[in-house]
Amino acid sequence: MPLIQIDLDRELFESLGDQLSAAVQKAQIDALDIQADDLFQVFTPHGPGELRFDPGYNGVDRQRLLLLRITMVHMYSVATKQRLYRSIVERFGEAGVRAEDILISVVENGYEDWYAGRL
Repeated sequence: MPLIQIDLDRELFESLGDQLSAAVQKAQIDALDIQADDLFQVFTPHGPGELRFDPGYNGVDRQRLLLLRITMVHMYSVATKQRLYRSIVERFGEAGVRAEDILISVVENGYEDWYAGRL
């Protein structure tokens, strides 16, 4: 049950929010083999100046920032997580989001760290 949190420009959320939601869900289904109804996403749109970043950090030509924080159980291999990153970037690219503008961070924990409506 990954929890997806996405911070992005308000303008981007208003124009592509539904498409980005579907894209990240499909990426999880394909890369992590989650069930289709395993959908937990939080979008946080931001106004001008609220997302701050270095546009050239690490030699990347960053024009905007779309930040994905993925909290999930520590159970996936490095190769699986990289497959997830590629799938997200490809699908967001289809929606018009540049790969250079995406930052993905994974936070992992154990099954004991989750409560999802029942024990």
